[in-house]
Amino acid sequence: MNGGAAELDAAGITDGPLREAYLRCRALHAHHGRTYYTATRVLPPEHRPGVHALYGFARWVDDIVDEPSPGTTVADQTARLDVIDADLARVLDGEPARDPEAAPVLSALAHTVHRYALPHAYFTAFMASMRMDLTVTGYRDLEHLREYMHGSAAVIGLQVLPVLGTVAPREEAAPHAAALGEAFQLTNFLRDVAEDLRRGRVYLPEEALAAHGVDRELLEQCARAREQHPRVREALADLVEVNQGFYRRAEPGIAMLSPVARPCVATAFRLYRAILDEVRAADYDVWSVRHRVSDTRKAAAAVPALARSLIARSLRGRVPRPRTG
Repeated sequence: MNGGAAELDAAGITDGPLREAYLRCRALHAHHGRTYYTATRVLPPEHRPGVHALYGFARWVDDIVDEPSPGTTVADQTARLDVIDADLARVLDGEPARDPEAAPVLSALAHTVHRYALPHAYFTAFMASMRMDLTVTGYRDLEHLREYMHGSAAVIGLQVLPVLGTVAPREEAAPHAAALGEAFQLTNFLRDVAEDLRRGRVYLPEEALAAHGVDRELLEQCARAREQHPRVREALADLVEVNQGFYRRAEPGIAMLSPVARPCVATAFRLYRAILDEVRAADYDVWSVRHRVSDTRKAAAAVPALARSLIARSLRGRVPRPRTG
């Protein structure tokens, strides 16, 4: 049986158009979020469609902002986000989307939102950060960057939390879930400095760069030459340590998740953090190569995690049910 169909069967999603909508989100997640998608394979099948819907929606909107067609203007992108915002409000109120392109992704998202009683404010915050990407090209300091990351990353962690389930009160797990979203995103920003520069953006805080005598011009020089500069190396090394702090704040939350979900998040935690290991091993050269975790390393992390997940599933009837509300 097709893997996606098996997941939908396990989740009790039987409506034909809704199944197609979830499969669309699953494909978006698989294409764009390969590291976390690998970790998601460790989840019990019935948990996966909700995660795919949340990540698929986020990646779909992100593509509209980051991968516009040739000739697309900021005004065009803004208008497109306006349409999505209006349709998002409609589907969250139980009405169908008007835009045929948006309908599949939004219908799966709305089903997940209602199934897990997710606050609509999470999605308002996400869309606000996507709009920031159209006009904001740099961030003064870490707090300014975190304003952006709240909507673009922290709320993703908060969205996924009810889907995974917790054994602790959700309000205790929430700060750790938010920190993990920020940790993942800051790792992406450190790895993708050159790619973001091509889009006209620098996500690394100006204050942290200036402490080492680095500005946008020097970053652009490194990107053009595909070579490291000593001052840039020092700035990146410091920011990797800042990133590690987010991972440290996030880690206690793994034990607060339902037993069947812990191996998935622990795998994602290890794989994303391993990207920082790759950056450090390259002496913080993010210019000549895009750092990624090898398929071999992903498998080495995922296989034992799958075994732990299977054990947790077998014991599910002998442990307290996770909190999902």
